[in-house]
Amino acid sequence: MGKVKPRLLGLEEVEKKQKKEQKEKSMEKKMLKKSVSAEASTDKEKKVDEKKEPVKKVKSSSKPKEIKVKSRGKKYNEAIKLVDKTKFYSVETAVSLLKKMKITKFDESVELHIVVDETGLKGEVELPHSTGKVLRIAVVDDKVIENLEKGKIDFDILITHPSFMPKLAKFAKVLGPKGLMPNPKAGTISPKPEEVVKKFEKGVLRWKTEAKFPLIHQMIGKISFDDKKLIENAKKLIDSVATKHIVKAYMKSTMSPSIKIEIQK
Repeated sequence: MGKVKPRLLGLEEVEKKQKKEQKEKSMEKKMLKKSVSAEASTDKEKKVDEKKEPVKKVKSSSKPKEIKVKSRGKKYNEAIKLVDKTKFYSVETAVSLLKKMKITKFDESVELHIVVDETGLKGEVELPHSTGKVLRIAVVDDKVIENLEKGKIDFDILITHPSFMPKLAKFAKVLGPKGLMPNPKAGTISPKPEEVVKKFEKGVLRWKTEAKFPLIHQMIGKISFDDKKLIENAKKLIDSVATKHIVKAYMKSTMSPSIKIEIQK
């Protein structure tokens, strides 16, 4: 029990004063409790906030990055004026335009780029004329096997007799992705490999679409070739792919703008 304070009965002024003092002390106690409670809750909030990871401020760049657009040379800009991008040209006209658009000193390659209606298309064609590309053709023997074991690949086409296939099997993971592994469909496995070599030296060309896209890219000659040779090679390749499969076709040289080719269905 707390202390009992005597009250002087009969004295109104003293009694009122005592009541007033008691009321003030009671209010002070209540205010003190509220203050203590508020401090305790604030401490808890601070501890919780301390446990939280600080928010990292990300500096925002006020200036956007500039995208550099590659500018074309004066000769290229002059060459592109010779081609109407909305127009389709015959193979003959396209070859003539390429000759006029030559802007380099080196002997540029002439290429056909064909969009077809499906992936997985491939074929083989013997062009009337050489493409100008020097093909390194190798026939498998013990020396070739020895070079493969050393990681040396110095050929573009590999031809083999069936008897060497067991020895080549262990190199399939290296040769396969490069398109160099001999296989019957490509005609690079033969009991008479020397005859196959002669066929490829004449200008037999294997074409196929990209692995994931219906696109065929093929060199058909050099810009220095006679118009007739380029025209005949281009038409032979188009016939091999078959016009029913061709959606669009373009001809260009190494450094020139592309020219849309008219395909007769």
